[in-house]
Amino acid sequence: MSDRRHFLKQLALLGTVAVSPFSVAWGQNESASSPAVPSADGQFAVSYGNIRTRKPARKITVPDVGEYKVLKGDFHIHTVFSDGAVMPQARVAEAVDNGLDVISITDHIEYRPNFGGGRLKLLDKNDDFNIAYDLAKPEADKQNLILVRGTEITKGMPPGHFNALFIEDANPIAAVVDDWKRMLAVACDQGGFIHWNHPNFPGFQPGDPMRFMDEHEETYKNGHLHGIEIFNGTTYYPIVSQWCEERNLGTIANSDIHASEWNTYGDQNLLRPMTLIFAKERTHDSVKEAFFARRTVGFAAGMVLGPQEWLNKLFAACVTVNTRPGLLELVNKSDIPCQVQAGGAMRELPAQGRLNIYRSNNLNKLTVMNWLVGMNQPLEIALG
Repeated sequence: MSDRRHFLKQLALLGTVAVSPFSVAWGQNESASSPAVPSADGQFAVSYGNIRTRKPARKITVPDVGEYKVLKGDFHIHTVFSDGAVMPQARVAEAVDNGLDVISITDHIEYRPNFGGGRLKLLDKNDDFNIAYDLAKPEADKQNLILVRGTEITKGMPPGHFNALFIEDANPIAAVVDDWKRMLAVACDQGGFIHWNHPNFPGFQPGDPMRFMDEHEETYKNGHLHGIEIFNGTTYYPIVSQWCEERNLGTIANSDIHASEWNTYGDQNLLRPMTLIFAKERTHDSVKEAFFARRTVGFAAGMVLGPQEWLNKLFAACVTVNTRPGLLELVNKSDIPCQVQAGGAMRELPAQGRLNIYRSNNLNKLTVMNWLVGMNQPLEIALG
C-alpha cells in the first residue's frame, strides 16, 4: 500500500474528515431544491434545505447531597475497537448529549472482532489496548467530560466478565491474558477498581439461581473485587444488593452499550442506565475516591438502586416533605421520579413536581416503591 493510501486509510479509521474541494452549507432557510452553483475556481456549495436544529445537551438535575456533588456516569461502554458500532469520539458526544459527567470506555481485551484481525487494521496500533481511550480523551477534555481509563476482562463463567476502571495502562493487563487472576492483580496494582459485570452471564441458564461462586469469593478476599453491576443494559439483578451489603461492595448500573445511543435508547432517554456518584468535586480523582468509598448508587429504568444510607441521603436532598394539618406536601427538586405509597394508595411524584397526600392520624411513613435498598425492599421514609 502506498504511503498516501495508508495515510488516508488511517485518517478514515480514526474518524478524521478528509475534505474534498467543495464546501457544504448546512442552511436552515434554503430550499432543498436549490441547485449547486459552481464558483469561478470550480468549487460549489450544496444546500440541504431545512435541517432540524440539534437539541441542546440535556441537564439532569440532582441536588448536592451534603458536601457531595451527584455526578452521572456510565462505566461500561464499547466502541469499534472491540465489538461496538461507534467510534470513541462519538461516545463522548453521546454522553455529553445525555447529560452525563463521566464515562469509561471498556472495550474487551479478549474479544475484538472489529479490530486487528477484523475489518479495522491500524498496523502498529493493532496491539494497543489503550487506543479507544487515546482517541476519546482530547474530545472529552474539549467537552468537559471526565474520561476514566478502563477495559473489560472477558472470561467464561466462572469467573465471568469484569471491568477494570481507573487503570493506568491496559496493555500490561492484556499481556497476561491467559491468567484472569493475574489480569485482575495487574489492574489492582495500577490502582484499578474492579467490578463484576452482568453477573448472570455467561453460563447461567434462564431459571438458574444466581450465586456468588467460590472464584468470586476468592477474588473478593484477595482484594480484587470492589463492586458489582446491579443493572446492566436492560436487566436488573435484585440479589446483587444483598451481595454488596454483605461484602461492602459498590453498587453500579451501566448500559454496556454496543450500538449507538440513538439505536439503543432513543433521544435523551432518562430511563437509560447510569451510576450516580457522590463526589467531593467534579474531577477524575474525586470520582475514583467515591468509587473506593462505595458512594455510588444505580439509576436505571426509573429505579434508584443502592444501600439504605445513600438512598436516605439522596431522597432527603431531592424531596422536601412539608407537613400541614391533615396534609403532606411533597416537592421534588430533582429529575428522579418517585412512586410514593402512603397507606394503601400509590401516587406518582414526578420529576420537578409536587404531590399532596392526605395524612390520616395513623400514617407514620412513606414507602418509595421505585427506590430499592435491597431485594424487594423499597425505601421507607419515617414521618415525624
